Amino acid sequence: MIVQNVSAAATGRTDISFTLPKTDAPLALRALAGEQTGVGFESLVHDDQIGKLSVVGAGMRTHSGVSATLFEALSAAGVNIEMISTSEIRISVVVRGDDLAGAARVVHTAFGLDGDTEAVVYAGTGR
Repeated sequence: MIVQNVSAAATGRTDISFTLPKTDAPLALRALAGEQTGVGFESLVHDDQIGKLSVVGAGMRTHSGVSATLFEALSAAGVNIEMISTSEIRISVVVRGDDLAGAARVVHTAFGLDGDTEAVVYAGTGR
């Protein structure tokens, strides 16, 4: 997940946020710090206490209300969303790591995936 925030009018600068596997963070931080002078960014901020939850499906293009269902479920559960990233078939949110399991449960329920009928899961490469 990569998120670029809106530039601050006063400075013309912006934040770029991304997620990666926790084990890759030390290498990424070293590599980025090594480029700080050349690129000219102000600082690096690292937070390893987050989790990413995604709602994925090709049907999202034709079914309105998916994002509303997701956001309402998380709000009702008191889960704060720290970042949001979207595409045509995916909505990803970053939440505190401690909230991730509960967030997954409430979203699962909000989409009616906790019933007695078996779900069919189609897997792919994610590309």
